[in-house]
Order: sequence, then C-alpha cells, then structure tokens
Amino acid sequence: MSDATAPLTPELLIQAYGAGLFPMSEHRDDPEIFWVDPHFRGILPLDGIHVSRSLARRIRRGGYTVTLDSDFSGVLDACADRAETWINAEIRRLYVALHRMGRAHSLEIWQDGELAGGVYGVVLGSAFFGESMFSRRRDGSKLALVHLCDHLRSCGFTLFDTQFITPHLASMGAIEITRAAYRAHLRNALALPASILAQPLCSDRYSVLQRSTQTS
Repeated sequence: MSDATAPLTPELLIQAYGAGLFPMSEHRDDPEIFWVDPHFRGILPLDGIHVSRSLARRIRRGGYTVTLDSDFSGVLDACADRAETWINAEIRRLYVALHRMGRAHSLEIWQDGELAGGVYGVVLGSAFFGESMFSRRRDGSKLALVHLCDHLRSCGFTLFDTQFITPHLASMGAIEITRAAYRAHLRNALALPASILAQPLCSDRYSVLQRSTQTS
C-alpha cells in the first residue's frame, strides 16, 4: 500500500511498470493505492489480434475518425465514468503527469465530433501497458484496439500488456500467461527501444484492416 503522506511520483510509477507491477485503487473515493502483480497476466499478441467479420464490416463502413493523444484527459475521464472504477484522483493525477512527460498515450475514436471510444496506457521500451478503454458507441473500444495494435506494430512495439483478461479482450485475441512468462516478455520488450511517435497514425482503415493478421 502506498504511503498517503508520500504521494507517488511518475518516476516511481515508471520503475514499477519496469518491474512488472501496476497500481490500482479499490474505488474512485478511496485515496489509497496498492500495487498489483498477478499470478497470471493478460497480453494481446500484436501479431495475432482477432477481427471478427462483424467488426471488419464496421471498419469498412467507416463513419469515424482516429486520433492519437488529441484528448488524453477526455479518454481518461471516460474510462473512469462508470459505476465502479479503480481510477481515483491520485491515479488520474499521475497519468496526466505521465502523459505530459510523453510516457502515457491515448488513442481516440470520434463519431459526429464526439468521443465514441478510446484506450490509454503507458509506454516503456517496446512495451505498451494498456490501462483502460471505453465505448460510448457500439464497437468504440474494439475499433480503438484494432487501430492501436496496428500503430504499435508499425512503431516497433513487441508487447501489449492488458493486465487482466476479460471476455471482451479474449474475443479480440488476448491470452493469459504466467507471471514468469510475462516477465520474460517484459525483459525482452524493455531491451528494445520503440516510440509511439515513430510513425504517423494510419488514417486508411482499409490498410489497417488488411494488416490485421487474423480475421474470421
């Protein structure tokens, strides 16, 4: 448990990610933060994301735009806008600070000028640590994951950490691995430099879909 008299710093948070830990709170009104190091870890293989036929049709239909880091705070707040959330005020402060340092990033899906979905996370080496995602329109978070995975691959990332597995993530191809296997992946990812800004975000949804390696 973190010491309430000694607030966490963004630098300590980065060190924790590098050691395989991530922070959580019990709920939005709980000021305490604790570290999590699960026995089993969820990852989304960047070369094996699963795009269903219905999602592929949704991508082809278009009617949405994709941006990177255009509204980090909006994505963060949308992820916290639910009945139960682990994003308390201190966690929000830390991730906004990480974003200003270039260590946390968001990908946004827009429809009719409004946020329809998005995902945010932390980058370190060639690892992307996915923190949370949201949907305000149908398939909003799925569209965000497809476009983010494509962008991470093009930028040289090798690890997409989802922390835990949910049915939603499993449907997209996420798998669960042991703590030992995760740490081996993490060591390899930390040894390889990557930048989420190395390539421009692809705006051609047909190319993004074509590059997705597993479509059913």
